[in-house]
Amino acid sequence: MDIKNYQKIVDEWISKHGVRYFNILTNMAQLTEEVGEVARIISRRYGEQSEKEEDKNKDLGEELADVVFVIMCLANQTDIDLQKAFDKKLKSKTKRDNKRHRLNKKLN
Repeated sequence: MDIKNYQKIVDEWISKHGVRYFNILTNMAQLTEEVGEVARIISRRYGEQSEKEEDKNKDLGEELADVVFVIMCLANQTDIDLQKAFDKKLKSKTKRDNKRHRLNKKLN
């Protein structure tokens, strides 16, 4: 399934279960909160901080999905075709970084 279909699914879910979208600023705050939850898991599970007992059962995939969901909401609210934007960005990054990372001695 492509991103456009996921945007449609999110929009249908909002209509059926969410009453309406939160306003854009609220969704931006939600996105920040969700990214923070991802950061907490990664920093404690894969970084140098110890993981708190209550965080050990948190699902990183679920938290990443929360981030994606809110991004879909923001794209829908601002009339962004995220598939088109993603494809354009990937093409641009491919052109710009075609050899850059392979030639980076720090990565070899």
